[in-house]
Amino acid sequence: MAASTMTGSTAFVMGSKPNSFLLARRSGGPVGFRFIKTQQRGQRGSATRRCGTRCEAATDVAVKDASASRASSLTALEQFKAAGSDRYMKERSSIAVIGLSVHTAPVEMREKLAIPEAQWSRAVGELCNLNHIEEAAVLSTCNRMEIYVVALSWHRGIREVMEWMSKTSGIPVSELRDHLFMLRDSDATRHLFEVAAGLDSLVLGEGQILAQVKQVVKIGQASGGLGKNIDRLFKDAISTGKKVRTETSISSGAVSVSSAAVELALMKLPESHALSARMLLIGAGKMGKLVIKHLAAKGCKRVVVVNRSSENVDAIREELKDIEIIYRPLTEILSSAAEADVVFTSTASETPLFLKEQVESLPPASQSAGGLRLFIDISVPRNVGSCVSDVESAQLYNVDDLKEVVEANKEDRLRKAMEAQAIIIQELRSFDAWRDSLETVPTIKLRSYAERIKSAELEKCIQKIDENALTKKSRRAIEDLASGVVNKLLHGPLQHLRCDGSDSRTLDETLANMYALNRMFGLDTVKAILEQKIKAKVEKSQN
Repeated sequence: MAASTMTGSTAFVMGSKPNSFLLARRSGGPVGFRFIKTQQRGQRGSATRRCGTRCEAATDVAVKDASASRASSLTALEQFKAAGSDRYMKERSSIAVIGLSVHTAPVEMREKLAIPEAQWSRAVGELCNLNHIEEAAVLSTCNRMEIYVVALSWHRGIREVMEWMSKTSGIPVSELRDHLFMLRDSDATRHLFEVAAGLDSLVLGEGQILAQVKQVVKIGQASGGLGKNIDRLFKDAISTGKKVRTETSISSGAVSVSSAAVELALMKLPESHALSARMLLIGAGKMGKLVIKHLAAKGCKRVVVVNRSSENVDAIREELKDIEIIYRPLTEILSSAAEADVVFTSTASETPLFLKEQVESLPPASQSAGGLRLFIDISVPRNVGSCVSDVESAQLYNVDDLKEVVEANKEDRLRKAMEAQAIIIQELRSFDAWRDSLETVPTIKLRSYAERIKSAELEKCIQKIDENALTKKSRRAIEDLASGVVNKLLHGPLQHLRCDGSDSRTLDETLANMYALNRMFGLDTVKAILEQKIKAKVEKSQN
């Protein structure tokens, strides 16, 4: 989406929204603290024993002084740690997205950062192990690689994620900075809602991105990697994406990356022979299936499909009856390419399937198709090496070249995008209100109070069980049981602490519930501050 017209990633990078900016260079680094524990050892020997009572009294005094000194040091350390903890409690954790997309980075860089779907869970685990990251999710597609996190500390968390991206991709941080965008809280939320609605896609309104956002939730739930904030964020994004497609005309005539690839191929072929050109598809996954579907819709009657196995191809053949689909094993990829005028590639291979030497050895394409063999690579990482563009008998296009097709309907795209923005703003307010409700002071304290009790009782329980009899599975079951009991007991009280204006509960009623919980559980919340916070939240939700 063009930066001058949409609030997509490119516009964010240019700073069209508050709290959004390109990562700037930082001079210096974080201040490091090192605690050194010292202990003086009293030297006792025969001389000490000869000193008698007087020396023993002096030794007692020295020991007391040393103990007092250690206690003082320990108290200072505890105070320092407590101050740090208090700092993190006062600084609300931030939802952030950091990444790059087709709007900010070329395919050459995106493919280095791309994370295969099978590795999303591993990546989330590594991100959550960073010191200042609480929750994380990864959205990696052919057009974007974005990391969503809940950061305990904004600056430290983002720095850690940048360093992780640099380490996993092998790209220096200094080089990454030129292409990364970073958004915080409401801007990050809005961005994901726009992504799910298809507003930030290269092809406006494309449906595949919504399926990919759903896959993030599915994988996160299976691996247990989604935290409460990220889980709710992605589920609300999915709901927003569905609502936009249902209530606006954004889906009418919408195309996908696959259909844009077919359009591009037909644009480059001689018009009189476009539909009779020999078509080859490498890969029979979701995007490959869409390529076949759009070829059939355009009137193409035959396509050869090279795939590792025949199962997917057979399933596609059963579904799409209007086009002849011929299966070839992967071992016949070069011989199949030799007989094709157009080669579409859409696989998850991390290494190129075609290089310059291989393409040079192929016979020329048919004269009716222009004599040039078209390679249309819609994979990230790319399946066709960039060196193939040097072959005189071939023309190479990748996902970034699809912009030529997309720009054709720019005005219609803008009108449809405006229809969707009103829905996104409404859903954004709802999510922000939900997140604000989690930050109610008694809510935090009540949760902490319950968690302390749960942890203490769990420890007592586990100590009573024989270590050899306690398997990981058993321990997890006990912990899940304790968490389930706590969550069910807290559900009612927490519902009555909501202050986002989403139900008919009055402000006075909400405050009365909070004062009651303060008294019952000794939460020690300052009444004036509490009342000020709640009133501000309710007023915000009503504006």
